[in-house]
Amino acid sequence: MVYLVLEETTEAQARAQIETNFFGLLWITQAILPIMREQKSGHIIQVSSVLGLITMPALGLYNASKHAVNGMSETLAAEVAAFGIKVSIIEPNGFSTDWSSASAFHTEPNEIYKPLRKEVADSTLPEFWGRPENTVAAFLDLLDNANPPLHFLLGKIAYPAVKQVYEARLSEFEEWKDTAVNAHGSW
Repeated sequence: MVYLVLEETTEAQARAQIETNFFGLLWITQAILPIMREQKSGHIIQVSSVLGLITMPALGLYNASKHAVNGMSETLAAEVAAFGIKVSIIEPNGFSTDWSSASAFHTEPNEIYKPLRKEVADSTLPEFWGRPENTVAAFLDLLDNANPPLHFLLGKIAYPAVKQVYEARLSEFEEWKDTAVNAHGSW
């Protein structure tokens, strides 16, 4: 697996990650929208990641690019619903693909992050990786559904991971709610 610690990432690498994962998706989406609006129907499937909902250390730019995909896609869903266009964001956990090998860029590792890399590597068990060939039925269910979900978690790791992180976030929001509300001021 390739780990890309934020401090190690060059400007060119960061721009390439955002250009590919976010801007590439945006330009393709803009190209298809006039056709779908004219036909008053369509289903846009955006490929994001569970890391568009939660994060993992040493994948900062990837996390950021997928969070951008999710934010854009959620906004898009609200903007195009009146035209009969549906949007689904596929948010898979890790799958056994070429994602982190030949198609990935590599940073120049800083030794200070060696313990972090080892911790992340040790926490990524073999059963974390789903099998791409097993996703066919799930994709067909999504495509055939008259009411497809906006968020489509894929894999057995995605749901429990997102649930754990979101429960912790809600707890933190609750803990700081009074301070946050008081910061609003009164009119």
